[in-house]
Amino acid sequence: MAASQDIIKHLASLKIIISEYNYQYYVLDNPSVPDSEYDRQMKALQAIELKYPELLTGDSPSQKVGDMPLPEFEQVTHELPMLSLDNAFDKESFLAFEKRMQDRLKNDAEISYSCEPKLDGLAVSLLYEHGILVRGATRGDGRVGENITANVRTIRNIPLSLRGVNYPQRLEVRGEVIMTRDGFVKLNKTQVEQDKKVFANPRNAAAGSLRQLDSRITAKRPLLFFSYSLGLVENEQYPLADSHSARLKQLSDWGLPLSKELQVAQGAQACLDYYQHLGDIRDSLNYDIDGVVFKADNIELQQKLGFVARAPRWAIAHKFPAQEEMTVVQDVEFQVGRTGAITPVARLEPVSVGGVTVSNATLHNADEIKRLGLKVGDTVIIRRAGDVIPQVVSVIVDKRPEDARNIVFPKMCPVCDSAIEKLEGEVVARCTGGLYCAAQLKESMKHFASRKAFDIDGLGDKIIEQLVDQKLVKTPADFFKLEFMQISNLERMGEKSAANLIRSLEKCKQTTLAKFIYSLGIREVGEATAANLAAHYCELEAIKQANIDSLQEVSDVGAIVAQHLVNFFAEDHNVQVVDELLASGIHWPKIEKIEVDFLPLSGQTFVLTGTLEKMDRNAAKAMLQSLGAKVAGSVSAKTSCVVAGEKAGSKLAKAEALGVKVLNEQEMIDMFVELGGII
Repeated sequence: MAASQDIIKHLASLKIIISEYNYQYYVLDNPSVPDSEYDRQMKALQAIELKYPELLTGDSPSQKVGDMPLPEFEQVTHELPMLSLDNAFDKESFLAFEKRMQDRLKNDAEISYSCEPKLDGLAVSLLYEHGILVRGATRGDGRVGENITANVRTIRNIPLSLRGVNYPQRLEVRGEVIMTRDGFVKLNKTQVEQDKKVFANPRNAAAGSLRQLDSRITAKRPLLFFSYSLGLVENEQYPLADSHSARLKQLSDWGLPLSKELQVAQGAQACLDYYQHLGDIRDSLNYDIDGVVFKADNIELQQKLGFVARAPRWAIAHKFPAQEEMTVVQDVEFQVGRTGAITPVARLEPVSVGGVTVSNATLHNADEIKRLGLKVGDTVIIRRAGDVIPQVVSVIVDKRPEDARNIVFPKMCPVCDSAIEKLEGEVVARCTGGLYCAAQLKESMKHFASRKAFDIDGLGDKIIEQLVDQKLVKTPADFFKLEFMQISNLERMGEKSAANLIRSLEKCKQTTLAKFIYSLGIREVGEATAANLAAHYCELEAIKQANIDSLQEVSDVGAIVAQHLVNFFAEDHNVQVVDELLASGIHWPKIEKIEVDFLPLSGQTFVLTGTLEKMDRNAAKAMLQSLGAKVAGSVSAKTSCVVAGEKAGSKLAKAEALGVKVLNEQEMIDMFVELGGII
């Protein structure tokens, strides 16, 4: 039965509506309807196309779900070659690039540049004819690529038909297909659950997803496309813009997505500032970049400069220092943490990564070792991003030596020889030795004396290790029983230092309930949770007696944290230590119950970043909490305000990108005064 005109009109209307939804969601990043509404419209479209298959066209939004597997990829010859870019690895190389352009132009005038993040993905070409996507292809060798049309159709932010009416009859758009970081994590989690191969990094995941013969698999992968240039252009109805940046704007008007980090810079110094800016915010982005691309913005200037064999003379990629390198795993050792967690650590052949020499990398747990398929002696790729602890990303199996040996996870604690247990539902194995384990004891003691806990001046890690090794302390309460002669006989501890430490121990007996709770080292009870417990219960005894239901009424305390608290105070030896600490003279001011809802900053989340010069960071944090604010460690869309001190980095950049309110230190102090806080 042929479709009626009403059905044909309804189908056309649905295509327009859904395409507009896709544009608003994926290109403008400003969805106008909830997902449920989008799903309803898509189901209506698919129902009509299923009933009337003759109405199904290649530009239908329903075609983003994938098609039947292909036997192989066809080759595509690019009508205009997709050239590479020359690289610059430092300031001098970039300045030399600019000087070459000026010399060739015989003009030393300042050059205007289009500045773009160098996305770490897969370069592709999209060909539109009369506004309809007719072909997608990989870059390949720059002249011949692979036809991946069926796969690119599935990528959510690639329009199957262009918007407007002013586009050329034949238009080739070039850009990068990437996978977001959170999408990559989810994909690998799914791969593990399905016992399939995991991907080493988002770039490999994106490339592997694009080269699926079954486009239905590609359709399930979290891929995105971002345009960065025009290729072939034929029969344009209206003149193209006379600058690269303006042409990118035209692509956006036609429905193609662009990076939100695009900028135009005047002169070399502005380019270097942009490079520094992207480097600062690099770790806060939800996708990988490995540098910045600078292009002479003026099209006429580009044409004058022309090309060399493989690259344009008017563009260069200014690369960031490498975050990944190859090295060899020489051994694997097992460390014991404060809570008994057994962490395997790879001992590496030292290698420089991002300007830092790396000789160790965390392997997290036994499941991670199994996932990697790692053996001692393997050549591996390690990754270091910002201040993140280096980690092994993947194993290069082809380089495995014959004498590579399996990694055997210990059954007994390597420090105290106690049994190791792994609880159901947990990935971390733990030593059962508790305070009997010297490793745990030392770490517990270090935590107790740390800056955010009792902040015992002069009681550093080395001194604590000596005290434990010499059995002078067995619990935190023993710190307050130490005598002058015991301390002065320690290595690197003279009489003056010993006297100072005795005074510090006496001074720190005046503390707060929040710091006291935090100092106990209860699993998953951090600084913020301890503060919330203190504010809620006001008294230690109330916290000790609280049950799981009561504890879950406290902000940020869920069932797991509540269970840890109950378990801690159910242990007689823990209660004994607490009692001994109190008996030693530790005390804190009485807490008056305050209704948080009535505090001026109630319901607001603050983040502190950078160096504060007028106010101690802990004091600022305590003041914010006393005014009802929650103080978080990371910036998100839910953050109310970021306080930025000197040398604020990625957190400030992320706040600015998200439009979060930013205060400097003086503005924060002024706010405290205005709200009645005591400075």
